[in-house]
Amino acid sequence: MKHNKMTLISAAAVIGASMLASCGEDVNMKRPPVFTLPELPQISDVHVYKAPLYWSVYEYCYELERAGVPESDMDISPEEWDKILDWVARDLKPHGYDMVCTDGFIPMLAKDASGYMTHYGSTALKDLVAKAEARGLKVGVYDNPLWIHGDESTPIEGTDYTFANLPYRGVEEVTNPDATGDRWFKWAMADHPGAREYIDGFFKHYSDLGIKYIRMDFLSWYEDGKDRNMGTVGYGYGRASYGRALSYIAESAKKYGVFTSLVMPHLYNDAELEARYGNMVRIVADTATGGWWHYSSADRGRTYANWPNCMNMFDGFIYWSHIAGKDKVILDGDFIRLNTFETEAEKQSVVSLQLMAGGPVTVSDQYHNIGSNLRYYTNDELLALNADRFVGHPLSETLTDANSQIWYGQMSDGSYVVGVFNREDAGKSVTLNLSDLGLTGSWNVRDLWQHKDEGSTSTLSVQIPARGCKIMKLTK
Repeated sequence: MKHNKMTLISAAAVIGASMLASCGEDVNMKRPPVFTLPELPQISDVHVYKAPLYWSVYEYCYELERAGVPESDMDISPEEWDKILDWVARDLKPHGYDMVCTDGFIPMLAKDASGYMTHYGSTALKDLVAKAEARGLKVGVYDNPLWIHGDESTPIEGTDYTFANLPYRGVEEVTNPDATGDRWFKWAMADHPGAREYIDGFFKHYSDLGIKYIRMDFLSWYEDGKDRNMGTVGYGYGRASYGRALSYIAESAKKYGVFTSLVMPHLYNDAELEARYGNMVRIVADTATGGWWHYSSADRGRTYANWPNCMNMFDGFIYWSHIAGKDKVILDGDFIRLNTFETEAEKQSVVSLQLMAGGPVTVSDQYHNIGSNLRYYTNDELLALNADRFVGHPLSETLTDANSQIWYGQMSDGSYVVGVFNREDAGKSVTLNLSDLGLTGSWNVRDLWQHKDEGSTSTLSVQIPARGCKIMKLTK
């Protein structure tokens, strides 16, 4: 199976804003269109997790690809895995980062009778799990319960069907019947007999391996076979089939206690399906080369009606903030590569925004290039927001409104956290009356980056450096 992430997912990221402007979109905010759905099941207690803190192989693989290494030659040796795991356990785990996760690029192989993925390149997942567990860490896996890895003759446990019953046969109603095929993926259609059991077997397989986090990609390609930058990429199995697939996924994920991370969704109907059935959902284009470009400047102020709705992380968090909250779906701003940022202010900003929005902090820097940047990932006063399942919201959901750069929310102990950001290239002064946040009287202020108490006030007057932020905890 070919799924070259730079070519496929990150096409939008590497093309650049000038080409994206040729798509004919104007600067007005666009919402995904609305579709009518058949009745789908409600599944209770889906949103019971906090956002994860973990390390991803993304940068490791992305840089190999940029260096011209063919996907078939990409791998991580046992010795390299040991170095990665030792580093994560030593430097990140004490601060709450408890997992490493695979991604695309490296071949995903099914090497046993189950027909599900057993190896990430040359590494058996069971061996990787054992290595991680020995260091007190967990393993997450990049895979999709709608992808077929195994041979067509593989039986689907609990049924009389085999994997051959799962793919498109050429007679079903699909979005793009004239498509030449599905690019790179062999999809299991959720409507086919045996699909529900196949999906259940997928989650049982990973749960039995000790894997409780699945990052599932290219969901937009399943739904309608469309990609905003690549055109038609497959048959597209329709909104109803997509909804059924997500309901089966949520059902089995809950059954086996597996966290689901939904990636590359169109988010139609105001993310109706993803917010109902997923634990976490990506709300921005791929990290790719990272830096300020991915965090704030790519197509700033623009939104699109399908994937990716927003090209930079900050716009994505603003645009989708209304669907997030405690006991709601978690918003994912994708991986962080601090070594691609230039200033201390930028590095503080990208980590702060993820935590202020209730998202994950996903380290993709590597042990050999992390250097002094480790300290931005390990600010325990800020990471306390993650432990508390804090989810903040912007004062405005309009991307071009300066108030969208002011975020706030309440901790479970009654305190508040206020984040004032500056997306501009020059410093600025910001004055904020706490009454604008619904707070009365004076509050004690603590700067969570400077680790300093700043007295009591009813009005915040702060100076924010270019591309910087100030994160303050307010207590009575």
